[in-house]
Amino acid sequence: EAAARLFRLVEAELERLQSIFSLYRPQSALSRLNRLGVLAGPPLELVDALSLCDSVHRATRGAFDPAIQALWAYHAEVASGASPPDRARLAAIRAGAGWRHVSVSSERISLASPDAALTLNGVAQGYITDRIAALMRANGMVDVLVDLGEIAALGARAEFAPWRVGLAGADGRSAERIALVDAAIATSAPLGTTFDAAGAEGHILDPVSGGPVKSQWRQISVIHRSAAIADALSTGLVALDRAAIGLALSHFQPARVIAFDLEGRRTAFKAP
Repeated sequence: EAAARLFRLVEAELERLQSIFSLYRPQSALSRLNRLGVLAGPPLELVDALSLCDSVHRATRGAFDPAIQALWAYHAEVASGASPPDRARLAAIRAGAGWRHVSVSSERISLASPDAALTLNGVAQGYITDRIAALMRANGMVDVLVDLGEIAALGARAEFAPWRVGLAGADGRSAERIALVDAAIATSAPLGTTFDAAGAEGHILDPVSGGPVKSQWRQISVIHRSAAIADALSTGLVALDRAAIGLALSHFQPARVIAFDLEGRRTAFKAP
């Protein structure tokens, strides 16, 4: 009975959070904000997630930018064949997109441009993972692994042994196993999802060029106590070089990064 009650709580919380963050539900808080350009009395969770976005945006010097849904929609439209490539249109969207057009407070969130529509695909999954992990801990689950796309490990697996999470290699097999105790991990791969059939145009966009990011990394995994921070950082760091990654991590101690470059070489970073 206790387990069934907990699952009902988890299902209800997932439903509530989807009603805030989903881009696919027309009446979600995020969809209404994008459609209307303003949201009065926004949900606390949306304000909290956007505040985190601001911190990661600044730490990555703009590489992480959630105000690019219009750019993403443009590339998806072109890739589907619904519209031909149009440099002038892309330039116009790029000028109106970007975090600088977003204003956030507990009373009101506003978008100064229609092209500043938000996508929280680079943070919401981690944020929801954190919320579900906190819910389970509040209900007595002190040793549990929460996997909602991003992974949060509470406590230990058994007899004080850490949870272990595999990182995929270039061949899809596990390249190494990461030990986690009261920590979360998130991974971003620029070519993990692509717009084109050839697999060359990745889904992570460069806010400056407006096109798919040209990354030196095949994948980047971030380990942090917050799945939301790990999620957002992993998205932004794929656009950065080694020096910039180190600077970004200095804002999020005790973050760690495991990165594989395009040749499969491994590099580890940690916050100074």
